[in-house]
Amino acid sequence: MTSAFDELRVPVAGGSLTVHHRSGQGPTLLFLHYWGGSARTWEPVLAHLDPRTPVASYDHRGWGRSNALPGPFDLAQLAKDAIAVVNALDTAVVLVGHSMGGKVAQLVAAENLTAVTGLVLVAPAPPEPPPTITPQFQRQLAHAYDNPETVASAVDHVLTAHALTAALRAAVIEDSLAGTAAARTEWPLRGIAEDITTAAGRICVDTVVIAGSKDRVEPVGVLREHLEPFVAPARTYVLVDSGHLVPLEAPRALADQLASHRVSLRPRHAAAHPRTFAPEAMKSPARTPADLKTVDAHGSYAK
Repeated sequence: MTSAFDELRVPVAGGSLTVHHRSGQGPTLLFLHYWGGSARTWEPVLAHLDPRTPVASYDHRGWGRSNALPGPFDLAQLAKDAIAVVNALDTAVVLVGHSMGGKVAQLVAAENLTAVTGLVLVAPAPPEPPPTITPQFQRQLAHAYDNPETVASAVDHVLTAHALTAALRAAVIEDSLAGTAAARTEWPLRGIAEDITTAAGRICVDTVVIAGSKDRVEPVGVLREHLEPFVAPARTYVLVDSGHLVPLEAPRALADQLASHRVSLRPRHAAAHPRTFAPEAMKSPARTPADLKTVDAHGSYAK
């Protein structure tokens, strides 16, 4: 096993994706970044993983090194791209999706590919859009990445619970502005409001949800109401004091969770999780905050 990374070129519609890949034993963690991020969003997490852990990451179509790829930039196309990466890796994969990347990961997991053995959703966009996603909100959100000032405001007042280091903050601003105009607006104007509950009901792999206790974008309550009933059974862990940018705010705690669950996640038999979606049948039992396992920023369980 090695800690060295290789670059894998994966053909997709309109061109190819550059995938950063490190081989190793056991399932590969395939990281899918958030709206405005890039593969480097995950670098702080990788720094806390065992260097022998197999991992892979890439920039979504329209972002970072993939900003030359043509549209569409919708969830369906992003999921097709991710499936192409899974197939190219040709090994067992645990999908790790953050925010928008979490919604993409749900669509990929719903295909029940043999290679996908688990699903980790980090501060994910839920399959059922909450009522706060109104047309007015969507129009406002579409301008969040207009210029450095609007991005900085979003980072400081919405996306994070605590100040990032100057280097991380600068990287977030740079990544958010690096997306093509169409990619920047696709998510707020369409993807965020897309209902994928039917697809989520087909997921037949073990699922772990990792939320931030101070996330203002996807609060724990939103995930309990608009994700857990459709992606069931899912285990939820709450990282104390983390906002929405969990990979940057709590990288060590997140890495510890990934290390803990990478090998233990398993596919479930389709018969135990019917492909026909029945909302009431899929609802999880009512849960109290005490049912949620809370983890502090250093990765240990909070008392």
